[in-house]
Amino acid sequence: MTDPQATPDAVAAVAGAARLLSRRAGSDVELSDPEDLGGSGDSVVARARMGVNPFSDRRSVVVKQYRGDAGSADPFRYEVASCQLFTALPTDVRPSPAIIAHDPEQRLLVLEDLGRSSTLADKLFAGDRDAARSCLLGWARGLGRMQAATAGREGDFGALLRRLGEKARRDPVSEQARAALAGLPELLTDGLGVTVPEPAVPEALGAVRLLGGTGFRAFSPSDTCPDNNLVTSRGVRFVDFEWGCFRDVVLDAAYMRVPFPGCAASFALPGDVAESMIDAWRSEIAPVWPELDDPDVLESRLTDAHLLWVWWSTWMLLPRMFDRDGPIGVDASRSPRISTALRHYWRGLGAVADGSGRPGTAALAGAVVAALERESPDAAPELAPFPAFRGGR
Repeated sequence: MTDPQATPDAVAAVAGAARLLSRRAGSDVELSDPEDLGGSGDSVVARARMGVNPFSDRRSVVVKQYRGDAGSADPFRYEVASCQLFTALPTDVRPSPAIIAHDPEQRLLVLEDLGRSSTLADKLFAGDRDAARSCLLGWARGLGRMQAATAGREGDFGALLRRLGEKARRDPVSEQARAALAGLPELLTDGLGVTVPEPAVPEALGAVRLLGGTGFRAFSPSDTCPDNNLVTSRGVRFVDFEWGCFRDVVLDAAYMRVPFPGCAASFALPGDVAESMIDAWRSEIAPVWPELDDPDVLESRLTDAHLLWVWWSTWMLLPRMFDRDGPIGVDASRSPRISTALRHYWRGLGAVADGSGRPGTAALAGAVVAALERESPDAAPELAPFPAFRGGR
């Protein structure tokens, strides 16, 4: 009887991995029981059992294969370079699976299997508040630990990319963020009838400082949405590095306040949990960047990042809302409605701006929230928290 998890894509990827490992070992390496773990539309991820062989005591591996043409910025190369960078780190600070082998011709990676772990999303959509809070704090600490461990290694990452044939290094969000900062005023005026107050523009442009060569740069997976983080016996581990890059560390830390901007799972976090996450993250990065242990310095930079993510999210999501005001992701049960999420983002930004001397941003936030309420009067007035925080234990 055929295993339904042994899809043709999984079978093909595992067969390619077996050939790769056999070439490396100089002897046949057997991989069996392919299990399709999903992946994105451009890749397939599979688990396979490793047969007994004299070259390894591993019981299983995970195989990831990219499909389609490589393109000008090949996500396969960024994934390989990211995993190589992490594999060179000590095990106790390694934030990801170790890379075992890769094949540019097949655009295939063989990775350490971290086991049948839940994702952070699984915990947030379950009913255990304490477990969800613990995992979120673990995610925040893991993010800070990864950033601290990769500080000063941007040159190493660039060298790894060049060895793989990738000449350009980029933050995939940077270009979009700059476009949002330039184009959102017109979009808000044309789409919502909101005129951006004059002081709001320079306040927003101050966030550009985070997109350049700051002194607080470290590795970022770029996509740190809850379903891209595994909860393992060794803590939270990050996966999926096809958009890996180096950028200012507060850009990822601001995910704790927005929250998870642009992700399908972008529900609200309780305020005390979000601030505990910031504290956990800061405790990991402060030894490397003691300046960020200064509350005033950190708060200023976090506010810039918060603002940037709200402008970016609005730039990306508002045209979709005009077309169809549905969930951010595919599954409405695990993803909020766009207009509700945007109102939450702007309401939160308004409160922060009002308390940090950014009157233009505060006024703009109020105007956008009011316009969204007029545009989608039937939408939920408040963004619901993640299910784990909706009551009960």
